[in-house]
Formats: sequence, structure tokens, C-alpha cells
Amino acid sequence: MMTTVVSNLDAPLGAEVSGVDLAKPLPQSDVDAIQTAWRTRLVVVIRGQALSDPELLAFSRRFGELDPPGPNPYGEPFNKAHPEINVISNVVENGKPIGNLGDGEAVWHADMTYVDVPPKAAILHALEIPREGGGNTYFADMYAAYEAMPRELKQAVEGKRLVHDASRNSAGLLRKGYKEVRDVRETVGAMHPIVRIDPHTGRRGLFLGRRPNGYIVGLEVAESEALLDAIWAHATQSRFAMCHKWRVGDLLMWNNPAVLHRRDSFDENARRVMHRTQIKGVDRIA
Repeated sequence: MMTTVVSNLDAPLGAEVSGVDLAKPLPQSDVDAIQTAWRTRLVVVIRGQALSDPELLAFSRRFGELDPPGPNPYGEPFNKAHPEINVISNVVENGKPIGNLGDGEAVWHADMTYVDVPPKAAILHALEIPREGGGNTYFADMYAAYEAMPRELKQAVEGKRLVHDASRNSAGLLRKGYKEVRDVRETVGAMHPIVRIDPHTGRRGLFLGRRPNGYIVGLEVAESEALLDAIWAHATQSRFAMCHKWRVGDLLMWNNPAVLHRRDSFDENARRVMHRTQIKGVDRIA
């Protein structure tokens, strides 16, 4: 019988859970242990998992209702048999991409913050990884970033609201049905407080979404741009971040409103295939 162990990573955030087989139904005690690690350490790493799509979906549903993937540049699900799953891949078959985001860098962002109630968690399962490496994923703790902000910067963001752009994905591709943003004051997307208060703990953290086309409501464009540049430069420092180097079978689950994440580019000739689910949010950002 396997024993479930939760160990903090040697990093500012993140925990590894071992001793579980996610292809089998988990006892509630294991679900609770994963949930606690996710809430306190923000990123959970579970290695060596060989999961079918139905098994990935069954595991994901233990943490809440699933949210469908956001719109992609091609306007149709990548995984037609299981449309709740988003495919993250650079692979092209028969002249058509099988997944999203390609092989380029994915800039710092949180997922789907351009909607009024963003997903509360994302789960990513590695099926194929480039042999030569690359495609590492980084996570930054937005609670720690807020707590370490200089007083002047905290005062500057207090009570401010930010418009989150819906037009482009994290690889910079324009989504189907959207127009180029010519003036950030006309950016289309949800409006959220820059400082988020966690509804369960009351802890305060930054909530930034993504930098391109962001706009702080009520400011002149130049003032908004300067303040956003300062916030992002602070929030994405390495002292708040961890790096995950992928192996086949890795499963990562992260606390979407509480972290930013980004991905390194990798060899365009390598194959990288990942299946992703997300858990529907239940709380508006406040």
C-alpha cells in the first residue's frame, strides 16, 4: 500500500505529492491533502502519472466543476472527444496544429483573467516532452510579491482596477473573432482589482492577468503604462518564483488567481504534447 507524502519544494512556492496513482479513484483524504498543498503552496507537482483523458477528467472533477477551455485561434476544440480538455502542443499533423501555444515563449500570465470569474485551478499533464529539454514552466507567488512591494507602490495600486485583455492568448496570437487593440483604453475584457483578497484566508495578493494591452482604469495612458511596468517588474522577480523542468507523466496543478506563470521556448522540431483541464472559479475577484 502506497503512503501519500507531501513535501515542500526547495523554492519560494510549490509542493510535490508522492505515493498516489491518479489513474485510480483517490480516497478523500488524498484529495484533501492535495487541496491543502494547492491552497498553501500554490503549485502541486505529482510525477509519474500515466493517465488517459477520462482518468484526467475524473481526477480533475474531484476539485470542482470543469471550465471549458478559452477560445483558441482556430475556433474549434483541439480534443473533440473530450472538449473539456485543452491540448497544449507545437505538433502539426496534416498541415494543422493539434494544440495551442506552439513552441515559442509564453509570457507571464494567469489563465482566463479576461472573464468575470476566472478558473480557480489549472491542471496540466505531460504526454510528450522534448528530449533535449526546453519548455520549462515558471510560477511566481503573487501573495509574496504584494507583501514585498515598496510602500509607495502599494499606495499607488490601492483601489485601482485593471482591464484584462481578451483578444490574445499567452503566446501572443489573436483569438478568433477579436480585433487588434489600437488604444488600451478600449481593451475588451473583464475589469478586476489589482489587489485581490483571498476569499478563504483574507490574504492580499496582486492580480495582474497579463501585461499586453492592460489598462488601469481612470489613468492617462502614459501613467497607466508606467505603473503597470513598475508592478510587473516587481512581481516577476526570481525571488518570488520557481521553475519546473518537465518529465513525461508529470502532472501540475496550480492556484490560478494566486500565481503568474510563463513558459520557455523550445526546439520547433521537437514534440511537446500536454493535456490540460481547468476548475471553474466560484468567486469574483475582490
